[in-house]
Amino acid sequence: MARFELKLPKMGESVAEATITNWLKEVGDKIEADEAVLEIATDKVDSEVPSEVSGILVEQLFGKDDLVQVGQTIAIIETEGDAPAAKATEEVAAPAEVAEIEKTIETAKETVAAPQDFSGSDKFFSPLVKNIAKEEGVSVAELDNIAGSGKDGRVTKEDILKYIENRKLGVVETPKVAVTAPKVVEPVVQAAPVQKSQQAVPVSVNGGDEIIEMDRMRKLISGYMTASVQTSAHVQSFIEVDVTNIVKWRDKVKTAFEKREGEKLTFTPIMMEAVAKALKDFPGMNISVDGDYIIKKKNINLGMAAALPNGNLIVPVIKNADQLNLVGMAKAVNDLGNRAKAGKLKPDDTQGGTYTVTNVGTFGSVFGTPIINQPQVGILALGAIRKVPAVIETPEGDFIGIRQKMFLSHSYDHRVVDGALGGSFVKRVAEYLEAFDVDRDF
Repeated sequence: MARFELKLPKMGESVAEATITNWLKEVGDKIEADEAVLEIATDKVDSEVPSEVSGILVEQLFGKDDLVQVGQTIAIIETEGDAPAAKATEEVAAPAEVAEIEKTIETAKETVAAPQDFSGSDKFFSPLVKNIAKEEGVSVAELDNIAGSGKDGRVTKEDILKYIENRKLGVVETPKVAVTAPKVVEPVVQAAPVQKSQQAVPVSVNGGDEIIEMDRMRKLISGYMTASVQTSAHVQSFIEVDVTNIVKWRDKVKTAFEKREGEKLTFTPIMMEAVAKALKDFPGMNISVDGDYIIKKKNINLGMAAALPNGNLIVPVIKNADQLNLVGMAKAVNDLGNRAKAGKLKPDDTQGGTYTVTNVGTFGSVFGTPIINQPQVGILALGAIRKVPAVIETPEGDFIGIRQKMFLSHSYDHRVVDGALGGSFVKRVAEYLEAFDVDRDF
C-alpha cells in the first residue's frame, strides 16, 4: 500500500488560496482516478478538486470553511502499489523517512481534528482571519476583544497580525474569560464566504412569506457591490449610437461566419472590439486605484459580465483583448460565456480585468448605471438595440428615417477620472461603432 498526498492544485497565476466549501468524499470512501473529492471556492469561482489516483480516502487534513494555500496537502489517499505522484513514497522509503511522514500527517490531523469553535461569537470573522487565529493560538475571546478597522468594526488581516505582534511584545493581555462588553452586530450580507451566524432567522409576519438565505455567491456579490459604491465616486455619461451599419453587416455575414468559424457571431464581440480600441486611445481609463496611487495597466484585459442560470453574476476576463481580431474576439466571448453558464470557469478566468463591459440590453434595458468592478475605474453598459425614427442629414437636406440605435452608459470613478476623460472615452467607442466598415471581412 502507498499513500498519495492530494494537494490543492494551482488555479492560475493570480490565485494563491481557496476555501473548502464541501467534502464530496468521506474518510473510508473509495475514490476513482479523476473523480472529484471536494469542492473549493475562490473569491469568484467555485470548482472541484479531482483525485489523480484511485484508492481509499484515509485522511482529511482540512475541514469545511478552512482556507488552504495552493500546494498544501489537503487529503491522504491510500493506493494499492506505488502511487505515481506521491513523492513521499517513491521507490522504497527508508524507515526514518516513513516515520517522519507519519509524524507530519498525525500533526496535521491533530491540528484540524479539534477546530476552533467560532459559533459563540456574534462577530463575523473571514476564513483568513480564522485561519490565522488557529495557527497563532488566538482564542475566540481574544478575537472578540480586537477593535476591528474594517467595515462595521470587522477584524481584518492587518488587525489580527498587529494584535499577535503586540501580544508577543507583551503589550496586550490575553483574556482568560469571554468578553462581556457589547459586541458589534454585523450585517447579514458579507463580502466574503461566511459561516452560519447565531443571528435569529427573520420570521414571516403573515405566515405566507418565504424566507430564503442568500447563497455564497450572492453574499459575495452583495458585499462587492456595497464596497464599490462606498469606495468609488460613481458618475455616469450616456451617449446614443447609430449601429444600423453593424446590424446590416451582421445580418449579411452571420451565416457564413458560423459556417466557416464554427462560432455564432453576436453583437458583443463587435462592441468589445470597439472598447479595446478606445482603451488604447485613452489609457487613462485602463487603470486601477490602490490607496493614493494610480496603477497604469500595461495589458488591456476586458471583463465581460455574464449572467448565470441561478440568477447570479460573474465576470470572466478576455486577456489582451486589443490583440484579438474579430474572429478571435468572438471565440473568446463565446468560450467564456458558455463555460460560465456551465459552471466550468477556472479561477484564473475571472482574474486580472482592467475594464468591464456589461450587456444590459440582453434583458431589454435601454440603458443602466452599472457599478464599477473594483479596483477598476470604469464599466460600460450596452443597451438594447432598437428601431427608432431619426433625423438623417444628407447633402440634399434632412429627412426622417428608421435607424437602429442603442445607448452606451459609462460609469466611472470620479476620484481619478473627470468628466472630460469619461465622456471622451465613451464618445470614442460610439465613433468606432458608427464608423463600422460594412465592406469589411470577418
